[in-house]
Amino acid sequence: MVLVVLLLMTARLVDLQIFRHAQYQGQANQQLRSTISIPAIRGGIYDRNGAVLAMSVPTKEVIADNFQITHPVQEAAALSPLLGIPVGTLIPQLQKHSGYVVLATHLASSNAATIAKDNFPGITMIDTAQRSVPNGALGLSVMGLTNGQGLGAAGLEYQYQKLLAGTTGSTTLLETPFGVSFPQSKATKTTAAVPGTGLELTLDQPLQYVTEQALGAQITATHALSGTAIVMDTRTGQILSMANLVATGQPNGPVTVPLASQVPSGIPGIAQAQNNLAVTQTYEPGSVFKLVTFTAALEGGLIAPTTPFGVPSQVTIDGSVFHDAEQHGAQTMTAEQILAQSSNIGTYLIANKLGENQLLAQVQRLGFGQPTGLNFPGESSGLLMNTARWEPTDIASLPIGQVDSTTPMQMLDAYNAIANGGVFVAPQLVRATVSANGQLTQTAISGSRRVMSTATAATMNTMLQEVISSGTGAKAAIPGYLIAGKTGTAQIPNNTTAGYVAGAYNATFIGFAPADHPVLSAIVVLQRPTYPDYFGGDTSAPVFAKIMSYALHRYGIPTSPGGSGAQTAAANSNSAAEST
Repeated sequence: MVLVVLLLMTARLVDLQIFRHAQYQGQANQQLRSTISIPAIRGGIYDRNGAVLAMSVPTKEVIADNFQITHPVQEAAALSPLLGIPVGTLIPQLQKHSGYVVLATHLASSNAATIAKDNFPGITMIDTAQRSVPNGALGLSVMGLTNGQGLGAAGLEYQYQKLLAGTTGSTTLLETPFGVSFPQSKATKTTAAVPGTGLELTLDQPLQYVTEQALGAQITATHALSGTAIVMDTRTGQILSMANLVATGQPNGPVTVPLASQVPSGIPGIAQAQNNLAVTQTYEPGSVFKLVTFTAALEGGLIAPTTPFGVPSQVTIDGSVFHDAEQHGAQTMTAEQILAQSSNIGTYLIANKLGENQLLAQVQRLGFGQPTGLNFPGESSGLLMNTARWEPTDIASLPIGQVDSTTPMQMLDAYNAIANGGVFVAPQLVRATVSANGQLTQTAISGSRRVMSTATAATMNTMLQEVISSGTGAKAAIPGYLIAGKTGTAQIPNNTTAGYVAGAYNATFIGFAPADHPVLSAIVVLQRPTYPDYFGGDTSAPVFAKIMSYALHRYGIPTSPGGSGAQTAAANSNSAAEST
C-alpha cells in the first residue's frame, strides 16, 4: 500500500512538474503579475509661429505601499516638502495598511526625481501628464479642453483626440495576490508609449490677444451679452484669430446666455464662451445678407452701381409693412446708394427683379446652408428658406437678412469671396501636424471654387467701399487704407412665439482691407448691444477698425496708394471722437 501511494504521488508529481509545468507556471505568473498603463504624452497645440498654446507636461503619480513602510512618521516628514502635502495628512496615509494609496497624481518631474534618488521605502511612481495652457484662456473656445482623464472634451482637443492622444504603453510588475509589490522587483515587460502628434494652428497668438481684448472691451461698453470676431487671410482661408466671449453678468436685465465657461478671459466681467460661437451659433444676419441680392443682380446684368430706383417710404406685401430703419419720403436712389445707406426697400426692389429662384440659388452658391469644411465639433450649417416653404413676404424678408439663419463664419466666407476676386475659399484652422521630434507636415490647402465673375466681385468691392466713405460704415475707416465692408443690424427672432423680441438686436460689421488689394477679411458680431445704441455701424464697426488696424500694421501691409480722402477723414474724425 505504501508502495502504491508512493507510485501515485510520483506520477502526480511527474504530471505537475513535467507534463503540466507550462500550464501551472502560466497561471502562477498571471496571479503575480499586474499590468499598468503608461499614458502617452499628448501632442501640443501651437500657433502659426510656433508659440505654445497648449502642451502636456510629464508628471508622476506617487503611490505608497504601506506594508513596506516601517517608519511612517519619519517618511512623511521627508516626503512632505516634495509632495506639497502637510505631514499630518501624510502620516495616516502611510500608516493605512491597504498596500496601495495614491499620494499625488501630478507631481513635477524635478520633485519626482528627488524621490526616486532618495529611494523611499514603499514608494513607487508611475508616469502621468498634465495639460498646461501658458496663455491662460486665450483662444479657449477654439482649442477646447481636456477632461479629468486627459481626453479631449471640446473644440480642437476633441476633434483631433485620436491624433493628439498618441498610443498608451504598458508595464508589467510582480505583485502578491493581495496587490503588494515584491520588494526590489523590476518590471518584467514594458511597452513604450508613443507620444501624440501636435497641431500647428493658423491662429496668430498676438493677433488673437488683440482681437479678444478689443471684443471684450466692446461687449462691456455696449452692455452686450456676447460677441464673436474672426480675422482671415483672404487668399488662403487661414483663420488668423477667432474670438468668442460672453458677459458673465446680466447686462440686459433678466436675459442670460448660458455659454460662459468657468475660465475668465482676463477682461473684467468677460469669460471665454464654452462653444466656438463663430461656427456653432446661428443668427439672422440682417443687412450684411444684402450681399446675396446685389451680387446676384450684378452677375445677372440686372443692375449697375448707377442704376436708379424710385424708393418709396414703405411697401406692403401680403398685409405686412416693410420700411427702412430711418423713415423718409419717396426718393430716387442708385443701387450704390441703396447699399451704402442700407435701404431695405431699395434692396427689395432689386430682389423683385431677381425673383425667388435666382435669390435662393445665389444663397446656395455663396456657401450658406452648407458645412464650412472646418468639421468643428457642433458646427451648424445654418437654416435656409426653400421653395416648399416660400411665403409672399419672403421676397422682401430674405434679401434684408431675415428668414435665413447663418453662422458668423459663413457670412465672412461670403464676403471673403468678394475680396478674393470672386473665388470662394474654405476656411482653415490647422495648417500642419507636428511629430514628437518636431517635424512639420503641412495639411492640404483649402478648397476653392469660383462663385461669381471677377468683374462682379470688382464692382461689388467698389460699392462696399462707398459704405465706408458715404454710408453706414464710417466708423470702420482706418487712416491710410481703403476699407470695404457692410453693416448689419438684425432683429432677434422670438423662440416661443412668432415675430421678434422687442428691442433685441444683433449688430454686425464685415469687411476687408486694403480694398484695392485685399489681404485680410474680418467680421465682428455683438449679441444684444444696448448702449449707447445697437446699430452695427456704431457698435461692431469700431471693433473691426481696431482689430484690422493692428493686423495691417503687424503684417506690414502697405497703405492704399493715394488713400481715400473720405475714408481717411472719417477715420480721423472717429479717432478724435474716441479720444474726446
